[in-house]
Amino acid sequence: MNESIRVREVRAVFPDGTTEVMPTAAALRRAQELGLDLVLIAPTAVPPVAKAVDFGHYQYEQKKKAHDARKKQHVVQVKELKFRPNTDDHDYDFKKKNAIRFLQEGNRVKAVVQFRGREIAHADLGKKLLMRLASDLTAYGAVEGQPRLEGRNAHVLISPVKSAGKSGDKHEKPEKPEKHEKAAPAAQPPTT
Repeated sequence: MNESIRVREVRAVFPDGTTEVMPTAAALRRAQELGLDLVLIAPTAVPPVAKAVDFGHYQYEQKKKAHDARKKQHVVQVKELKFRPNTDDHDYDFKKKNAIRFLQEGNRVKAVVQFRGREIAHADLGKKLLMRLASDLTAYGAVEGQPRLEGRNAHVLISPVKSAGKSGDKHEKPEKPEKHEKAAPAAQPPTT
């Protein structure tokens, strides 16, 4: 900025829109006549680009741009859902709805089946449960690999599909699975 610019000549940009290559001293003198500071914008360009601006306002604008960029970025988290090999249908549906919500928010889902005691002898039940969940979530996410058994846990990772998280309505509820209607009790014959 100003006297700290050590190059011989710069491409000077002034507020009126004029741009010209000139010695640094001349560009600095002209910026000071306008009551502005000479700030090096692109030091790696040939010749380097310097702009005549109000330095305090320039710093404010840079901070504001950096803040807006940080505000718009989304950190992808890995949400974990824990199952057991004998998880009931209602619990499964509840956790599946949560998985759909996580995927729509743009987060990854790690589904884990925990085995305790002798349940590890039936690891195939846990893998079937994970494959069922993966097939139910194909509209919302893509499965990363097959279910893997590590120690007493089997797990699978599901990443969000790009279009699932970018829908126009953020609060759109996932489709509810059809409920099976119970058969009506048989009519009793009339008594006479």
